[in-house]
Amino acid sequence: MFEGVEGLLGEHAELERRLSLPETHADARMAKTLNQRYAELTAILTTWREWQATADDLAAARELAAEDPAFAGEVAAIADQREVAEERLRRLLAPRDPADDKDALLEIKSGEGGEESALFAGDLLRMYTRYAETRGWSTEILDATESDLGGYKSVTVAVKSRGVVEPGHAPYGLLKFEGGVHRVQRVPVTESQGRVHTSAAGVLVMPEAEAVDVEVDEHDLRIDVFRSSGPGGQSVNTTDSAVRITHVPTGIVVSCQNEKSQLQNKEQALRILRARLLAAAQDEADAEASVARRSQVRTVDRSERIRTYNYPENRIADHRTGYKAYHLDQVLDGALQPVIDSCLEADLAARLDAVDPTTER
Repeated sequence: MFEGVEGLLGEHAELERRLSLPETHADARMAKTLNQRYAELTAILTTWREWQATADDLAAARELAAEDPAFAGEVAAIADQREVAEERLRRLLAPRDPADDKDALLEIKSGEGGEESALFAGDLLRMYTRYAETRGWSTEILDATESDLGGYKSVTVAVKSRGVVEPGHAPYGLLKFEGGVHRVQRVPVTESQGRVHTSAAGVLVMPEAEAVDVEVDEHDLRIDVFRSSGPGGQSVNTTDSAVRITHVPTGIVVSCQNEKSQLQNKEQALRILRARLLAAAQDEADAEASVARRSQVRTVDRSERIRTYNYPENRIADHRTGYKAYHLDQVLDGALQPVIDSCLEADLAARLDAVDPTTER
């Protein structure tokens, strides 16, 4: 079991050597990539050594217990430690999506429900922003179209980690499960008779793409400028600062109007476009990939209704994993981790099953 781990020792040592060289850190992107892989291998090797050590400890404890029954408790304790280490190692070795270590872009759009849906989109934005704060991430709104009552018809936010994070715990690795239709049941502010209405908002989650991840040919772009509308400062409704970029080969269209200059809006639009192109490429790869990738939770059709937020009952329910709890107010205030954990566990079970269908969990 876990024989392949020994083969990672050489890679780990080579990464350690490269990270000690000053020239490695002259390229910030390269240094980040190497650090992430080094952290991933360190976690695997540390757990593997712990698992190996428990084998010797367990054998010694059993010998002592054979002579003195008082050591039986120690045998059970060490056996438990070994089981925990084995399970953690199995989790660490399960195939992972390389994009899990990337930052994320979230697009939240209002859907059926008019102004109430736009207000709910604003609530979702607040929930993700608060959740990001609890994890020490930073958020940046790249583009937004507000509704008349202060909600959002559409908003795109970048979520970025600080420094090297634990493998699989970067923004995209956790937030990718949020993609889909979110349904809300509550009494709208515009409802005069106190009736509960149902509306929905859609969330799209993409890994943040760097320029080297996706090559965008300027000749494939059609760039239009137009006058901004809505809140935003003196330049709004007075200058053609808003930018719309159409990627002709794919038909993907991105608009940005939040910044005051055309150049700034163009850069933000290109940032979103690269993320959409990377997500499209990943979706295409997923369609042709192994069972292990197709079975992941994140591949569920984004048009599927994934979650319900019921305000009268203070209930949140995830329809993919069966998670249900009655602390909706806390979740909307950023306590989203238990919901995400249910998705992580379902995703892990699918990946482990793809590697070894006979393993009991």
